[in-house]
Amino acid sequence: MPTTIHMRRSALHILGEDLSAAVYAAVQRLADYRMYRRTLRELQDLTARDLSDLGMHRSEIKRVAHDAVYGHWS
Repeated sequence: MPTTIHMRRSALHILGEDLSAAVYAAVQRLADYRMYRRTLRELQDLTARDLSDLGMHRSEIKRVAHDAVYGHWS
């Protein structure tokens, strides 16, 4: 019987770690998405002249915002 209790604790411990990792990943994805939206909004608020000074065209805004937060566009 003590073996069964020990196995249950181990299973709950593993479940707790998995749940914790899943929650952390979800929070990180949300933070990344919010940063993407903020970057996108800030770039969209720039004038064509400002974008040109940065060497960008308005059509590149989504790609640049994505690259800034997530890395290369896939």
